[in-house]
Amino acid sequence: MDLNHFKYKKVKKGYLKFLNSQEVMSEPFRDKLGQLNKFYLPLGKMIKEEYFKNKKTKVIGLSGGQGTGKSTISNILKIILKEAYGLETVIFSIDDFYKTLNERKIMSKKVNTLFLTRGVPGTHDTQMLYSCIKKLKGRKFKKLVIPKFDKSTDDRSQKNKWLKVIKKPNIVIFEGWCVGAKAQKKKDLINPINELEKNIDNKKVWRHHVNIELKKKYEKIFNLIDKLIFLKVPNFKYVFKWRLLQEKKLRIIAKGNKTMSDKELSDFIMYYERITKHMLKTLPKTADTVISIDIKHRLKSIKFI
Repeated sequence: MDLNHFKYKKVKKGYLKFLNSQEVMSEPFRDKLGQLNKFYLPLGKMIKEEYFKNKKTKVIGLSGGQGTGKSTISNILKIILKEAYGLETVIFSIDDFYKTLNERKIMSKKVNTLFLTRGVPGTHDTQMLYSCIKKLKGRKFKKLVIPKFDKSTDDRSQKNKWLKVIKKPNIVIFEGWCVGAKAQKKKDLINPINELEKNIDNKKVWRHHVNIELKKKYEKIFNLIDKLIFLKVPNFKYVFKWRLLQEKKLRIIAKGNKTMSDKELSDFIMYYERITKHMLKTLPKTADTVISIDIKHRLKSIKFI
C-alpha cells in the first residue's frame, strides 16, 4: 500500500460510507476491506500514476456488460482519487449520450426499425460525445455541461438536470457497456446470434449498420481513452441475471415511471448480445486492466497488462 495511515483512514471512511448508502436497495457488500485493498486501491494507484506522468487530464474507460457494477466502481474510484491523491474526477456514462427519442424514431424509419431501441452503437450522439471528451482533455478548458439520459422516459433529460463541469478535472471516468468495443469482421455478421436478429434483422441491415458505426465513429471516440478497464463476466447469461436485479430495484424506486417486465428485459438484452459476446472474446487481450467477476457477482481477480 502506498498510502500513509491518515490518507488510508480517509479513504476507508468515505468508501464504507458510500457502500452503506448503496446497501439500502441491494444485498450487503461482502469482504469490504478486502475488496478495497486488493482491487480498488491498486486501481486508484494505477490511475494516479497515469495522471502524474505529465499531469494532463486522463480519460479512464470503464467497460463491462449491464449489471457488472460500473457505476459503483466509478464512484469508489472517485473517492480514492480525491481522498488519497487530491485528484478531481468527473464521471459520466456513454448512456447519457443516447440520441433523443425523436431522433431514434427518425433513424428507425430511415435505416432500420430496431434503432428505435436505445443501446447499440448508432443510438448515441457520437458528435456530442467526441466533442465533450475533447473539451475535457483540452489545454484551454471552458466550463461545460454533460447531458443526462432519463431511462424511465427513454429520452434525454431537461438541460437543467445536466452535469455541470466548472473546473477542469484531473481524471475523467468514462463508463459504459460498449466502451472500447471493436468492430467485427463482415463474415462474423452473417449468422444471427439470437431470435431478434433471426426474425427482425434477417436482411442483416441493423447489425451491419451497427458494425459500421463502431468502426467509423466509435473507434475515434475510444481512441481518446488513456487507460481501459474491462469488467469480465463469466458468460453472457450473467449479464441478463444481474441486469434483472437492477430492474427489480428500479421497480421499487420508480414511483410510477416505466420499468420493464422480465420478458421485456429478456427481449431488450438481445440487442446487446452480439457486441457483449464479442467484447468478452477480444477485450481481455486488449484492455489495460482486466477484472474478472465470479458467478456470485464478486470481484475475483485483477490483471494489469
